[in-house]
Amino acid sequence: MSAKLEIGYAVRVFKEGGQYVAHAMPLDVMSSGPTPEAARKVLDEAVHLFLATVEEMGTLEDVLEECGYQHVPRA
Repeated sequence: MSAKLEIGYAVRVFKEGGQYVAHAMPLDVMSSGPTPEAARKVLDEAVHLFLATVEEMGTLEDVLEECGYQHVPRA
């Protein structure tokens, strides 16, 4: 991403069948893995790719606003 962007998000991890599913809320990005830790690691990568993609498309600010995020300038 062009500028350093820090976005916090809650993660819900649950077991579905033989896999663990990690869900980044409110971004609505999901991933899975054989353990909760693996699911979370892959989720972090998926969130990064999601944000990079929407930034490349020129819709990052719109997507973040739609998800309820607000820009907070650093002091």
